[in-house]
Amino acid sequence: MGKPYTRPRKGSIKKPLRIAVLISGSGSGLLALLNHQQSTQCTHITKLIISDNVNAGGLRFGEDFDIPAEAIPLPDSINKGQQRKMHENIIHDVLLNSDIELVVLSGYMRILTSNFVGKWKGRLINIHPSLLPKYPGAHAHRDALADGAKITGCTVHLVDEGVDTGKILSQQEVPILEGDTIEKLQERVKKVEHQLYPKVLDIYCSEDY
Repeated sequence: MGKPYTRPRKGSIKKPLRIAVLISGSGSGLLALLNHQQSTQCTHITKLIISDNVNAGGLRFGEDFDIPAEAIPLPDSINKGQQRKMHENIIHDVLLNSDIELVVLSGYMRILTSNFVGKWKGRLINIHPSLLPKYPGAHAHRDALADGAKITGCTVHLVDEGVDTGKILSQQEVPILEGDTIEKLQERVKKVEHQLYPKVLDIYCSEDY
């Protein structure tokens, strides 16, 4: 679909890939990644944190870890399509000015346009709380419970022009337990996400997937 994937260069411990993490909320996945990078000799390093939400709790990790963190809310515009493009153009410029080589989506709640994806395709990675292609979109836990599923999980994938349709890099299963609510399932899947995502980034930044 659309343009081909263009991989970033291979990172190394001496010259790690420069990552930007895009968030919208508490940044729990961001924190897991930052702790992983600090405790391990990594081929990637977080150099920028961006949120579309000025009140995102995860922005505080910029100060905690001495990383530039910036809130970039949607600009004022009557035309919603134009507003999205303006917003993404601002983000794109900030990424370029920070010499970012890989964009990591971690709880980023906006669907990116094909225009933005085309500029970063292969250097744009996401984690989704289901075993794709099952339950794409913003309500994966709700959809899995409504479906009566016994197994769900999480998927690390490259972002393409579709919604949660990009190349799958890795998945991990999580059982759905009797009496699970959306909140209970979400928390259990998050724990697995926080382990899987940094490991997949380690591989993607240093080896051929």
